[in-house]
Amino acid sequence: MTETDIELLRARGLRVTQGRVAVLEVLEQLPHADAEGVHRTLAERGHDTSVQSVHNVLGDLTEAGILRRFEPARSAARYERRIGDNHHHAVCSRCGRVDDVDCVVGEAPCLHADAPEGFTVHAAEVTFVGVCAECAQTQNPDMKRSTT
Repeated sequence: MTETDIELLRARGLRVTQGRVAVLEVLEQLPHADAEGVHRTLAERGHDTSVQSVHNVLGDLTEAGILRRFEPARSAARYERRIGDNHHHAVCSRCGRVDDVDCVVGEAPCLHADAPEGFTVHAAEVTFVGVCAECAQTQNPDMKRSTT
């Protein structure tokens, strides 16, 4: 348990439990993990917990504003600890890899929409879908890398 995680949980009004701290540690090392991936990693580390318990912890941490939940198309919900900066995501349609994409304007909401009158936009979620460099290289092994 890190002191920072303990302080964070307490500051958000949550009890400090072994399960919550363990989930935070997993997501620190595996950003963009889904609940199944978090559960699998916890099991590999010797934690005896159910998938439902992992879902409950992820829900509690998301509701408390400690985690961010996002849902790439045709994928399970993913969770990350990077919050508050309204960044976006690039998702590989072949392998499922997710990378962060910083907000291009530097501040939330990153996009300005013609919202209904009286509606205030706090955040904009953009998901770029394509093929990551590794999958592109695997698909076309003859593709030469640029040497600039």
